[in-house]
Amino acid sequence: MGSKIFKHVHPYEPYLFQEATKVIVGTLPPPRFTTGDLKKEDVDFCYGSCNGMLWPILDRIFELGLKYETTAEAIVQREQFLLKHKIGVCDIVQSAERTKIDASDLGMQNVELRDLVGYLKNFPNIDTILFTGGNSKNGPEYFFRRQLRDYGLNLEIISNEVPRIHQVQIEGRFVKTVSLTAPSGAANRAVGSLPSYKALKARNPNFTTMDFRVMQYREFFL
Repeated sequence: MGSKIFKHVHPYEPYLFQEATKVIVGTLPPPRFTTGDLKKEDVDFCYGSCNGMLWPILDRIFELGLKYETTAEAIVQREQFLLKHKIGVCDIVQSAERTKIDASDLGMQNVELRDLVGYLKNFPNIDTILFTGGNSKNGPEYFFRRQLRDYGLNLEIISNEVPRIHQVQIEGRFVKTVSLTAPSGAANRAVGSLPSYKALKARNPNFTTMDFRVMQYREFFL
């Protein structure tokens, strides 16, 4: 008997609007968002996992006073923030199959992508893509590169320091991409090995991997 396949379908449509100038791009939320088995601290919205750090990071940068609970109010808070700051969300994976039900990117098979390039054409004010992760296999930048090749396009490097910055020309305009350190616990080890993090930690022993992300994200979200 082969192991059962879990079809992991993205539960949310892209959150895009004409005024958006930036777009957050990840892969898939944890499987419980697809099956509807949310924890009480989860928010039924993009990046709403109680284990995720994206909203806590933004909460600290913008002093939002967000609620972390499965309520309509918590969703509205996040929508209002995105609209006010002209930030969209469009994860690049529409669906994937898994033999093990977890949230790992590497565990995704038979991945079906959303046409991110098409969305960039339809929303011409977007000038920055904020990847919640880098170019490791099955990460958002990895899939975007694969998609660009199908369009005969490619990313040009601007900065190779973490977070790596690239640009791509789409219909005559340049779109910048920033590969942020992933807002997940799984990326903490990678953060801990960065020379820039080690230097800050040496200066201030109380400096955390969360502090590092807040510092990194602030530059690109403000």
